[in-house]
Amino acid sequence: MSEPTPRRFWLMALLSAGIGAIVSACKSAPEPAAAPEPEPAAPPTVVGPISGPAGSARQSAAPTARAYRESGATHLYGLNADRIYKGRMPPLLYAVGVINVEINQVGIVTRLDWMRAPRHAPEVVAEIERTIKAASPFPAPVRIGKVVYTDTWLWHKSGKFQLDTLTEGQN
Repeated sequence: MSEPTPRRFWLMALLSAGIGAIVSACKSAPEPAAAPEPEPAAPPTVVGPISGPAGSARQSAAPTARAYRESGATHLYGLNADRIYKGRMPPLLYAVGVINVEINQVGIVTRLDWMRAPRHAPEVVAEIERTIKAASPFPAPVRIGKVVYTDTWLWHKSGKFQLDTLTEGQN
């Protein structure tokens, strides 16, 4: 056998590459990798309050303090349904307050800390604190142990309120 010429060598290499490409294109496509299971949607909302002397009979699966806000707000709404302002709030409110609420692992309120108290309406400050303390125990934050969450109270001159977490908006 004689040595292949460089031209013949490149022709054979090109032909082999072309046949290899055609053969690999004819193979069936690999099966797609199983898609990872999607993260569970938002934690289930807590419906209706159930209180007990040693702690809450209910639990919140919220993974963060921000997610726990909805559990806390729903709990407060359930206990104060007759005091919730229905519909969109008017443009001028009597008071707006921002408060941190600390809840221990069984749902008991352990501390309240005002970030922005409505100082012009001390009766509203006292009523918000009384309402939160009376609502204890809150849903137990089982995934995060204790929790400190922040909510904004929107207070109407009628004495009814909405929480920013569940507000219907403002005109």
